[in-house]
Amino acid sequence: MNELKFAWLEVTGLCNETCDHCYADSGPQGTHGTMTPQDWTDVVDQLADMGTSHIQFIGGEPTLYPHLNDLIVHAHDAGLGIEVFSNLTHVREPLWDTFQRCGVSLATSYYSDAPEDHDAVTHLRGSHRRTRVNVEKALDLGIPVRGGVVAVRGGQRTVEAAQDLLALGVKEVGGDRTRAFGRGSRGAAPTIADLCGHCAHEKCAIGPTGDVWPCVLGRFLTIGNVREQQLVDIWGGSQMAQVTADITAVHGDGAQSCTPPQFLPMCGPCQPCVPTVAHCDPAEAGAENDPATIAAPA
Repeated sequence: MNELKFAWLEVTGLCNETCDHCYADSGPQGTHGTMTPQDWTDVVDQLADMGTSHIQFIGGEPTLYPHLNDLIVHAHDAGLGIEVFSNLTHVREPLWDTFQRCGVSLATSYYSDAPEDHDAVTHLRGSHRRTRVNVEKALDLGIPVRGGVVAVRGGQRTVEAAQDLLALGVKEVGGDRTRAFGRGSRGAAPTIADLCGHCAHEKCAIGPTGDVWPCVLGRFLTIGNVREQQLVDIWGGSQMAQVTADITAVHGDGAQSCTPPQFLPMCGPCQPCVPTVAHCDPAEAGAENDPATIAAPA
């Protein structure tokens, strides 16, 4: 039985950064979409009723969504485990208190130990300093933090970035290469072959317009819309069955590679990679390191 255990809730397409590789193509011109706060509250309730255990608020930059605090409190009261994936450059003071009270964990992207390299990826001056300061603040407050280091540019010092996070006290650091979606595709059309093949297995993503996707990267494969149907009817419905069949036709039964670890705290088929693992793709473990993927530190 394919239970829905995890859901990404992409509450906004607005972001204060314009990262080169952004799979969602979000940025300062993004919007909060057509989902109302009540729509999101209803989705949280439906997920809880379906037995979902964890959700991740994501964007865009979710801390720019004005109702994030209320949604976190509601999700916590509904018994859901909560993670917020944020660039950690814009955390308002009341959110820190909510993070602590509601047992929220955080995940963030970190591109280099060198401020100029990190800022060159985000296109936001001072973003490295603000992210790093707030990683330290979260850890000081006892809020768990996961880090994801995505290799975007040559000479980016990705290994050093991972080592810097570990030195700060971040316990879990994953690495990934740029994926061919959104701005990362450089204009190429998305394909099922670029996905990991584990999409729609115990997980889904819901976007700012209510569209339901098999994962955050598979946003070109819509399986329904929560403004038109109940999530329980979408999950396992005919549209999802067709999308799942299309994915299986390309990847076969079962995933051959990890979901990018910075996106999913319970990703399968293996746990999030750490810098001592040379490859994020189990099928390629032991092969020569892809230069775009974090390699093991010397």
